[in-house]
Amino acid sequence: MSLLFTSYFLITAVAMLVTGFVSSRIGGKKTLLAGLALVVVFAALAGTSNSVGELVGFRAGWGLGNALFVSTALAVIVGAAAGGSAAAILLYESALGLGMACGPLLGAVLGDMKWRYPFFGTAALMAIGFVAITAFLKEQPRPARRTSLLDPIRALGHGGLASAAASAFFYNYAFFTVLAFTPFVLNMSPYRSGGVFFAWGVLLAVFSVLVAPRLQERFGSLKVLGGSLVLLAADLLVLGYGGHTTAVAATIASGAFIGLNNTVYTELALGVSDAPRPVASAGYNFVRWFAAAAAPYFAPKIEEWSDIHVPFVVAAVAAVLGAAIVWVRRASLVHEAVELQPAHATEDGVSAFAD
Repeated sequence: MSLLFTSYFLITAVAMLVTGFVSSRIGGKKTLLAGLALVVVFAALAGTSNSVGELVGFRAGWGLGNALFVSTALAVIVGAAAGGSAAAILLYESALGLGMACGPLLGAVLGDMKWRYPFFGTAALMAIGFVAITAFLKEQPRPARRTSLLDPIRALGHGGLASAAASAFFYNYAFFTVLAFTPFVLNMSPYRSGGVFFAWGVLLAVFSVLVAPRLQERFGSLKVLGGSLVLLAADLLVLGYGGHTTAVAATIASGAFIGLNNTVYTELALGVSDAPRPVASAGYNFVRWFAAAAAPYFAPKIEEWSDIHVPFVVAAVAAVLGAAIVWVRRASLVHEAVELQPAHATEDGVSAFAD
């Protein structure tokens, strides 16, 4: 089961190097449509699988479509939405949060009928997305210069973007330990598990869209990010060592910290360097999705080598390492922090976390 995540995110990570190359040549709209088409095909094929190996392979193809879509979607939303990049990022995060909230419940309903139906359901939903983008999204202007395959790697030469990506790598390990490993630990029915992750997703959406901007305005981006990562680490330890009811509550609560982190990381990745947004996004995602591939594989292995508690300890340590990178490299991340400094800060200063 863990390989369903690992194959998907591993291909997603590697394919991030291709997304800018493709979108700069065929345009953002066609890249989105190509990604959606791949998801529709491979999600439907996953529903026809007759073995775990087939399912893992089809998930890899699905990951390629995901890379083309996810890497391009935010840049297209920023270009198409009114209100600037900050409003576009909140729009993106709100859609992401609501989708992550509703997905587990819909998966539980369909999966309770037959295990193949959630895959067919995904294919149907992505087909609706394909039609909607075809009908309503205008083609975005192509960049003046075509992106090469190595441009996302070169973009990581910027200290701020590299620091954000490195911190997000460790954060993503913690994030996907919760998402991919916790359901096996909770060992609940599909409906109960879907309910838990629905509540988790609601908190994720609320904190990413409503709470994060207010905290950033008051305390500054880096202070919010560092504090949220430390709180996520503490929550993971409670999840790992608490009883079943406590673990359920901690799982739901983690959605709040993940929502805060998602918004701040996205803004940092797009705004901290002078690289074009699609290139910065591709480089940043190339690094962080490797952690999303690693966590679902290593968490069960760590449990086999030790006990049920240790995978959450490792995830907590990863979250703390993410916070440490933000602290140590705060000077390279200060550009974004200055833009979102506390309202009470002086003209010459920035938040305490970003000094």
